[in-house]
Amino acid sequence: MGTAALLRAAGVGAGDEVIVPAFGNVEVAEAVNRAGASVVFADIDPATYCLDPSAVAAAVTPRSAAVVAVHRFGRTADLPRLHELGRRHGLLVLEQGETAASYDETARRRERAAYLDHRLSGVRTPDGGDGHTYQEYVVRVPGNGRPDRDAFARAVRARGVACHVPVKVPVHRMPGFRRDVHLPATEQAADETLSLPVDGSLTRRQMHRIVAACNALGGLLQPAF
Repeated sequence: MGTAALLRAAGVGAGDEVIVPAFGNVEVAEAVNRAGASVVFADIDPATYCLDPSAVAAAVTPRSAAVVAVHRFGRTADLPRLHELGRRHGLLVLEQGETAASYDETARRRERAAYLDHRLSGVRTPDGGDGHTYQEYVVRVPGNGRPDRDAFARAVRARGVACHVPVKVPVHRMPGFRRDVHLPATEQAADETLSLPVDGSLTRRQMHRIVAACNALGGLLQPAF
């Protein structure tokens, strides 16, 4: 059952507010609209890229009826704290997950992520955290905003390494969902994040190419933090 159907089944609809992340896919906000409720955006935890429970708590109003937690890049949202908020405020807490990989594939991804963690410079590597499955290996490219990350991505691709920007525009900046809301962690993540290859089939030579391409560009950036 999809998110819109789950919300409707729980009685969430017109006059209700549903708290969702703006960092990620627009489909979650669209599902809230289909259920007839209003979208409220909350900021993310900059390490996990999932909803920050403190930001969710700050976004709760008397009209709040539900929260949709989206697991991102192989990290899970802080469900214990979100469920506690749900109990405290009478909110439905829904999860939107990612396609689970096999045990062997996850193990290979973690091995390749560890290789990158120990060799990359000039970018900030992911916070591995508990249970990270590395659906994507997302680094931060520090600098003065979007042009720095995008220039870095173009240069890496020119060196034969596939990469992509995971979230180009936060949902609260998209037509139809524009909100005058302060989401600093979301905005910074949208400006700085870049997804590098971490597929379990990558060879040692391919991994070395990723490291060499990124590290050759380190001088274009401010020091990694």
